[in-house]
Amino acid sequence: MRDSDRRAELGAFLRAQRARLRPADVGLPEGDPALRRTPGLRREEVAELSGVGVTWYTYLEQGRDISASAQVIDALARALRLDPDEHHHLRDLAGLAPPDTPPPGGEQAAAAARLRRLVDAAAPNAASLYDTCFDYVAWNTSYTLLRLDPLTFPPGRRNLLWMMFTDAANRARMIDWEPAARAVISQFRAAMGRRPGDPRLAALVEELSEVSREFREWWADYPVRRFRPVTVGIDHPEIGRLDLEMFKMRPMGHPDLVLVLQVPVGEDARRRVTSLLSRTGRD
Repeated sequence: MRDSDRRAELGAFLRAQRARLRPADVGLPEGDPALRRTPGLRREEVAELSGVGVTWYTYLEQGRDISASAQVIDALARALRLDPDEHHHLRDLAGLAPPDTPPPGGEQAAAAARLRRLVDAAAPNAASLYDTCFDYVAWNTSYTLLRLDPLTFPPGRRNLLWMMFTDAANRARMIDWEPAARAVISQFRAAMGRRPGDPRLAALVEELSEVSREFREWWADYPVRRFRPVTVGIDHPEIGRLDLEMFKMRPMGHPDLVLVLQVPVGEDARRRVTSLLSRTGRD
């Protein structure tokens, strides 16, 4: 979508949401309906409720080329009583990242269980799910057998970066550790650029810089690179050399999470992984 089209759509969306509300819906006095020439709320009322200037809000509805911060867009979402889907759409139209609004507790637990089922169903492929800080959210048995078990790390360090830069067993198992580690740190730098000021990300950088010389030196080089399709090799102590093709995707409904699949290359490799799972009784 071109910027001009996106701004026009943003204005149309704001006008439609404003028109569906009555003053009483947002705690304003109704007044005499006959005196209201505008269906729904007036622009001045939306501006007042969201704490922005009337002229600025008018320009926004008119699709003019003005910038809108996340704080202002979220204030408009609250003023217009938008539901989570409408809030997400408003953020999209404003060119912003999705709102950070986790579902209620019951829905969150159900969503987590559903994602675990997805990860488990990926076997015999190794599957792992990460959040925006590269912390492990879920992983399957294939991942623990082929790569490592995140539970061997203490809480707070069950993280892809900690695994790549501090786990000696993982480093020894990888055929070409350095290119893979450099790719991970480059992707993390790109992720950090999307969340400036995030204290969890800043803490990870500080802690890893203290314990890993490679992390400290490579981080200072300011590497930035998004995910590229790649095949990594591992030397497994039980089933020998394996090449794993990496796939990265985001589950619909969870844009803050990343699902990474590591698919054995070739039928022979797949058979060896399946045999490993069968021998451990964990397929």
